[in-house]
Amino acid sequence: MVRWGSCLVGAVVIAIIVADLYFFHVAFVPAKKDFLERPLPLKPGTALYHQRLWYHDTPKQHWTMESASGHYRLDASYIPAAHSNKAVLICHGYMQNKNDMGAYAAMFHQLGYNVLLPDARGMGDSQGKYVGFGWPERYDERKWMKRLVHHLGPHVKIVMFGVSMGGATTMMTSGIQLPKQCVAMIEDCGYTSVKAEITHEAKDMYHMPVVPRWPLIPVLSLMVKLRIGYFMGEASSIRMLYHNHRPMLFIHGARDTFVPTWMVYQNYQADRGPKELWICPDANHAHSYRTHPKEYEYHVRQFLNRYVR
Repeated sequence: MVRWGSCLVGAVVIAIIVADLYFFHVAFVPAKKDFLERPLPLKPGTALYHQRLWYHDTPKQHWTMESASGHYRLDASYIPAAHSNKAVLICHGYMQNKNDMGAYAAMFHQLGYNVLLPDARGMGDSQGKYVGFGWPERYDERKWMKRLVHHLGPHVKIVMFGVSMGGATTMMTSGIQLPKQCVAMIEDCGYTSVKAEITHEAKDMYHMPVVPRWPLIPVLSLMVKLRIGYFMGEASSIRMLYHNHRPMLFIHGARDTFVPTWMVYQNYQADRGPKELWICPDANHAHSYRTHPKEYEYHVRQFLNRYVR
């Protein structure tokens, strides 16, 4: 009886490890993900077509740098704006790349901003073994800010902007020491923490009840610690926002189920700087700009006019 019990426990442990290896690969290893929405084709009549066409046709400078950890070469595109001392650092979403942010680049450039669009670790043309979900990348973003200061001079005013994982990266970056030239931040549909987002997806995508989530999520977090360097609960937007004192605009779609809309209220409440919140009506995850483009541009423009002078 004892032997059968030991075998059962061993089988359960093996099953948990095998399941977590699968989930780790699905969530943290860069690869094509079937559960993600495909990029919009660049065709007339599609959402934000003119903005995306402008980005496609606009000449770009190619920038590279070493990651903050020193392990990877990171890639970025830079679009200068004539006679401007303002710059925006744009962070893309999960398993996207800099070119997926073309419509946002067009919006900011039209507002008079030099635009820097990096590829996060393991995505686009940047090197990297794992997806960091914004936590290790926050130090990369700080290095990109310093690169902008070096390129544009000490009087540059930098805005950081991100969507989805990029929004979380923006919030996570807000809590570390940054160049004084970083004066404001805008996040669109970022999650409260990596643990909260992974737990939500385990429930939403796999319909996983509480009991399997309980051993699987902690073991998965341990795997993340061993391979990427942090426990999932550490990678918290909320925790970093407690240390932020820069102006922050929070944007979230009212119908977002991938990063559920309730998360933005927790993020907003945690922030310690001047802040604004806009819930975009009828918008799904990362669709606020395409759903209500004029209103989106209005809220971004008003926020920037207020805090970036």
